[in-house]
Amino acid sequence: MTHHRCRHCQTPLEQEVIDLGHQPPSNAYLTAQQLAEPEITYPLKVYVCTNCWLVQLPAHAAAEELFTPDYAYFSSTSSSWCAHAERYVTTTSERLGLGADSLVVELASNDGYLLQYVLARGIPCLGIDPTTAASAVARQKGIATIERFFGLALAEELVEEGRRADLIVANNVLAHVPDINDFLAGMTVLLKPTGQVSVEFPHLLSLLQGNQFDTIYHEHYSYISLGVLQRIANHAGLMIVDVEKLNTHGGSLRVWMAARQGDVVSGPAASERIKAILQEEADAELNSLKAYAGFQQRAELAKHNLLRFLLDVRQRGERVLGYGAAAKGNTLLNYAGVSDDLLPFVADKAPSKIGRFLPGSHIPVISPEEWLSLSPHHVLVLPWNLAKEVKAMFADRPGLLFHRAIPKLETI
Repeated sequence: MTHHRCRHCQTPLEQEVIDLGHQPPSNAYLTAQQLAEPEITYPLKVYVCTNCWLVQLPAHAAAEELFTPDYAYFSSTSSSWCAHAERYVTTTSERLGLGADSLVVELASNDGYLLQYVLARGIPCLGIDPTTAASAVARQKGIATIERFFGLALAEELVEEGRRADLIVANNVLAHVPDINDFLAGMTVLLKPTGQVSVEFPHLLSLLQGNQFDTIYHEHYSYISLGVLQRIANHAGLMIVDVEKLNTHGGSLRVWMAARQGDVVSGPAASERIKAILQEEADAELNSLKAYAGFQQRAELAKHNLLRFLLDVRQRGERVLGYGAAAKGNTLLNYAGVSDDLLPFVADKAPSKIGRFLPGSHIPVISPEEWLSLSPHHVLVLPWNLAKEVKAMFADRPGLLFHRAIPKLETI
């Protein structure tokens, strides 16, 4: 029996969803010197709470251990993600009537990938992010950034300073929060009565249906459905007022929330959208163990197919290299036991990753230019959700064959 408890309702966690073995943190990229040192690994085993049905990974490592000052993820390295952020800022500014008298606060603002567009529209904004490297880049763009973890205590400090938000943005951060109750409670305090919260997160239903087990890693503490978020939000004093389906990260939701006692209410169309997604989740039986049956076996099949592909390519004397030193790729490679004998190099555009080594597999990360000089025959795109973007980058190399392993092994 596990000694872990649900991070929302404190019910003992006893029902396992999937076990991906022991792995190092997926964003803990190594220097050459660190290769000679012991590497810490943690269990990567996901549970579902049978009381509130939050799917979750126990917090084996503190957030401070995972989101270190030199945390190597920079959102702006993806052009498609920046374009997504710019579209969001344009439509949301019009939707909420944001202007020079408004305040936009982004939680996990990273390198300013989104707030740069808010700033460009003359809307006051504030970023909150715990990582030193990303925060420094954001400040270089002129974005005021508080380098701390967000929660109720920080929200109360900001309110005491006279700062309350018309819009709180939290894109792809809910999963990263060990104390999700405290995080949402902080939102409630920081929000103006007429303000709104906008959160984006990979949809649990998409994760299960798309066999997206590689999006499980230690920095992702929770895997969220709309129904579960509704329970947690209500507990924190928030209500869901609208929801949108997104194609990002293999299928995400953008959920709009407001203070329960505030002036914002759902319109008829928004209510229908909320009802439709809740019904999809009910049809998939997310609030029962049936939804999770067979997930482990589907992950094992993907692992075996990847290994078979890499071995076949090697036997034919052809070269396969990886592209995108993404956290999800590290989960996949470490689960499959792939190292540099089968995948000699991975390319990435992020300067913070070039010259380092992937955690666990110790595969070297090189620049795209050096990678091309090695004349690969095949490209394994590790951030499969960006596969089309990656392929388009090398349109002048028609001989390259691009592949992804999730949701199944296929040539793009």
